[in-house]
Amino acid sequence: MSIGLRRVRDYFELVRFSHTLFALPFAIMGAVLAAWGPNGLEGSPRAWLGILLCMATARSAAMAFNRLVDRDVDAKNPRTAGRHIPRGALTPSAVALFTLVCSAAFVASTLLFLPNPWPLRLSVPVLLWLLAYSYTKQFTSLAHFWLGVSLSLAPIAAWIALRADIAWPPVWLGLAVFWWVSGFDVIYSCQDADYDRSVGLRSVPARLGVAGALRLAALCHALMVVALVGLGVSYPLGAIYYIGVVAAALLLIYEHSLVRPDDLDRVNVAFFHVNVIISVGLLAVTMLDLFV
Repeated sequence: MSIGLRRVRDYFELVRFSHTLFALPFAIMGAVLAAWGPNGLEGSPRAWLGILLCMATARSAAMAFNRLVDRDVDAKNPRTAGRHIPRGALTPSAVALFTLVCSAAFVASTLLFLPNPWPLRLSVPVLLWLLAYSYTKQFTSLAHFWLGVSLSLAPIAAWIALRADIAWPPVWLGLAVFWWVSGFDVIYSCQDADYDRSVGLRSVPARLGVAGALRLAALCHALMVVALVGLGVSYPLGAIYYIGVVAAALLLIYEHSLVRPDDLDRVNVAFFHVNVIISVGLLAVTMLDLFV
């Protein structure tokens, strides 16, 4: 592999580009609901391109900045010591430049929605919120919920980009994403509960213990299902969508069955595999419900 291709691969791995599948389906879902009209999907190709570019660039900027801010903490944690900056695959200055480029690209991508001015007006405040997440574990155990808000903005922003207004359906969808992300991030953070306590980082598992954190995550995911029902009622959506909600609820129950306070070996399966199925699956059943 050439040096150039290896460096591109390093950046893709740095920001876990494949994990875009977590939030992107919900952004597309919000856009589909916003763009659905009497004749099916509406909206210009330029606007749809803008949604994809904004999602990719904002997420890449936030992830790269997180790796930059956490580089010293990552280097001391055996679970994260192999990440790109601690092991020397990428330098802090290179990652900082990458963050700046992605941030500028995100703001520039909002120009695709003009003459709707709201995406451009909101781009910098949204970006600052996303980047600020990297500092939250230093002062609050609610960092997981800050991340939940960050990803919940995706479907709400997609609706605003296409309609230049706000309504209950994207709010309900944003709430579903908020509870979903907050819950699975609490589960994922259980792996570092002891380490977080030892270095003074704040998290729900460090504060409540793993057992308490898993109970809180279960509550979050129950509230996600409530929010999905709220979306179905407010839009409204039909039977196919509700079948998908039931399937998502069963998958969430399965996700929680994979992890126990005394056995976190399957956290990655719960975090990556099950959650991708949930997000992509909900997008699929929503579109099928609209088209049928």
